[in-house]
Amino acid sequence: MIEKLKKISEYKYEIPVGSFPDMRVPGWIFMTEKLFKTAFEEDVIRQVVNASTLTGIVRASIAMPDIHYGYGLPIGGVIATDWYEGIVSPGGVGYDINCGVRLLKTDLEERDVLKVKDSLLSILFKNIPSGVGSTGKLNLSNSQLEELMVKGSRWAVENGFGTELDLERTESFGRLEGADPSRISKRAFERGKKQIGTLGSGNHFLEVQIVEEVFDEQKAKTMGLEKGKVTVMIHTGSRGFGHQVASDYLDEMELAVKKYNIKLPDKELACAPIQSKEGQDYLKAMACAANFAWVNRQVIMHWVRESFEKVFTVSFEKLGMNLVYDHAHNIVKREEHVVNGKRRLLAVHRKGATRAFPPGHPDIPEVYREIGQPVLIPGDMGRYSYVLTGTQKAMEESFGTSCHGAGRVLSRHKAIKKAKGRSIEKELKAKGIYVRSDSRRTIMEEMPEAYKDVSLVVDTIEKAGISAKVAKLRPLLVVKG
Repeated sequence: MIEKLKKISEYKYEIPVGSFPDMRVPGWIFMTEKLFKTAFEEDVIRQVVNASTLTGIVRASIAMPDIHYGYGLPIGGVIATDWYEGIVSPGGVGYDINCGVRLLKTDLEERDVLKVKDSLLSILFKNIPSGVGSTGKLNLSNSQLEELMVKGSRWAVENGFGTELDLERTESFGRLEGADPSRISKRAFERGKKQIGTLGSGNHFLEVQIVEEVFDEQKAKTMGLEKGKVTVMIHTGSRGFGHQVASDYLDEMELAVKKYNIKLPDKELACAPIQSKEGQDYLKAMACAANFAWVNRQVIMHWVRESFEKVFTVSFEKLGMNLVYDHAHNIVKREEHVVNGKRRLLAVHRKGATRAFPPGHPDIPEVYREIGQPVLIPGDMGRYSYVLTGTQKAMEESFGTSCHGAGRVLSRHKAIKKAKGRSIEKELKAKGIYVRSDSRRTIMEEMPEAYKDVSLVVDTIEKAGISAKVAKLRPLLVVKG
């Protein structure tokens, strides 16, 4: 498979149309030789190729440098299909619909947190439920859940979980239009009732971080980021609710493939025409799950603020705990893009990939319009995370999309095997990183070596011109599921 790759530049490879049967567009992989040699699964090339055969796909089947094998579309994959003639595929979004990242800035310094690290970590761990099957402090009725699905983050703010400013600094104001709770199964309702305000497990986390380095002073200032100051990053999604929605509609799509005589190289890419009943039903249900996820992160942020208030005995406003930004990285969105010189309405599938719109784009908050959309890239819990901004080249190359994280290099099973006989907690503590988790197994699965070095991923993205670095964040306190 690798022999089919054609090197376009130092940071981009292509699988030309014709390299494999039924390709409609080329495959593009943003990658360096170093990443290829140290952290690349050959099977993902086949997934990039498979996506290139989908009906209505335009420009290219695209993969980011944090790419790894996923269900249907690789994690780190981006495709766009024509809104009127193309398909929508749940495998192009994934099971954790609107898994995403939220970043808060503060006026605190590292020494302030170190003085209270034990109490702060304990109260964060207590206030934000985590772990497999975790349930939160809210137990919603069906009517509340329906309202939440439609309103998104607005529901949270109306119910006392945040401010108007939070909405302004959330992608799409924390709400996808078109959500229809009647498209949601009874099982999804049951799974979602008690999961608002929970982190979940796996790679989801809450981190108290330090701004270690600033690369662009002007952009950092606009975001309220300053070297040495404390930030808080939240990474989670739609929990069991979104997983159930994805499962329900993958079953529906398998039937749709037969109904519409769609030829697929991989059944995991099961899909339906966007304008079909099945396609529209999925989009309405996916919007419900996306809105659920935005509420989840909004409520978690509210409880993070309350935790800081309790420990520091001062209001979150006086602590300067403002939201920098929140964005999704597992979603399909209706967007306009220029393709071959013409503006087209597309369904942009981002799976483990982050929207990265450029300066001047009307869909980003006014406060960031001159600098471009903030792009939040979490790393592993032993190294760094990054803040970047979107660029015009991203619009031309990747439908205004960047990477979403470091990307795994070890399966969970292999990570546990490698961590056997070690104390990952003690290793991290020796580096000044303090971790609390619901499960020792999770810490082993999420050991730093299980991931690519996020710095290599981010450097690739920046040198490819798809995003620009603003700041580097170092973990200090970590809450894991």
